[in-house]
Amino acid sequence: MRVAMIGTGYVGLVSGACFADFGHDVTCVDKDSTKIDTLRGGGIPIFEPGLEHLVAKNVREGRLAFAKDLTDAVRAADAVFIAVGTPSRRGDGFADLSYVYAAAEEIAAVMDGYTVVVNKSTVPVGTGDEVERRIREARPDGDFSVVSNPEFLREGAAIDDFKRPDRVVVGAADERAQDVMRELYRPLFLNETPILFTNRRTSELIKYAANAFLATKITFINEVADLCERVGADVQAVARGIGLDNRIGGKFLHAGPGYGGSCFPKDTLAITRTAQESDAPLQIVETVIRVNDQRKKAMADKVIRSCGGDVSGMTVAVLGLTFKPNTDDMRDAPSLDIVPALQKAGARVRAFDPEGMAEAKNLLQDLVFCDGPYHAVEGADAVVIITEWNQFRALDMERVKAMMKGDVVVDLRNIYDPDDMRERGFVYESVGRPAEARPSATSSK
Repeated sequence: MRVAMIGTGYVGLVSGACFADFGHDVTCVDKDSTKIDTLRGGGIPIFEPGLEHLVAKNVREGRLAFAKDLTDAVRAADAVFIAVGTPSRRGDGFADLSYVYAAAEEIAAVMDGYTVVVNKSTVPVGTGDEVERRIREARPDGDFSVVSNPEFLREGAAIDDFKRPDRVVVGAADERAQDVMRELYRPLFLNETPILFTNRRTSELIKYAANAFLATKITFINEVADLCERVGADVQAVARGIGLDNRIGGKFLHAGPGYGGSCFPKDTLAITRTAQESDAPLQIVETVIRVNDQRKKAMADKVIRSCGGDVSGMTVAVLGLTFKPNTDDMRDAPSLDIVPALQKAGARVRAFDPEGMAEAKNLLQDLVFCDGPYHAVEGADAVVIITEWNQFRALDMERVKAMMKGDVVVDLRNIYDPDDMRERGFVYESVGRPAEARPSATSSK
């Protein structure tokens, strides 16, 4: 099939490349000339493991192309995906839909023949109705359907998530549109991937409800971690104990400094605003937002307490700046709260992140960006692990100890063994674990 993908951000580029790899002819369109020039030159404007190879392969084999104008791509397309940004609107937290509506109106002006317009962007309930209204107003004679097809891609694992998803959700009102969507996703039938067809509004809400639930799960285990610290329990053993219950599951039960990224913060805000407008407030999700914001700020206090209550004049090495590993995404990362708070308390900060430093330089000031983890810890009074990149999981701790001026390690991701760290002479602080706890619980067989 012929696909036009409007937007070459994270969702658009990954989706376009994967559809091309399925065998469809895909043109990704973006008004940002720099992005398109980069892609045409073989570069990738975002970091996602495996994406550079996937794009190059499908460009080479003639199934994937890039354009700055959508006219030709839309006219030729069986399906046009809208995959533009929907950031939180300043002041009220609602999703900014201006890019979605602009794309819809541009599509309406040039579409030719029956066209399925697919909203891949994360949008509030009812957005598809407004997209349909705008297209119909612009093209009263147009032959088209508007479909909701939310994405469930995890940064750092997006290609696998697209090709081997838990499910595909399609909100489509008519059989013709459903047939087009079945054909687009036909390669997944071999894996028996569940494809859930719903009405458009249900599909739109599924995306928000899923992210709100996962954010709630993260926030729940973070609060349990605080309780564990007070009563001498081990949050990792607690998480394993409850996660083995198949009604709960073990995913998203890893205590840490709070969630961030491109989805959870804005999507939880958006769904609570929709709920408030609908006079059906989601008080649990409202609390999740508040608790998560407080937690990121509290992590700086945790570091300061571990350093004896005062970091004035100290050098603190920060390992990891992105909100999670295997991405360069700095949006709402815990580091954006932790680093400035440490600086405000008088600390000098040295930092290293494998992929996030280019963006971090635009968001964080007055810190030293280092060439690697050992460069960062050199002369440091304390080390703080904020992001659990693989290369931080097996550091030579004897070398770290020798290079540091002090001996404090604050592990906000629980990747080291407290007993081992203490035996090596570190003052070690983790999240939700007593000093004698092991990093994970095991069960006898």
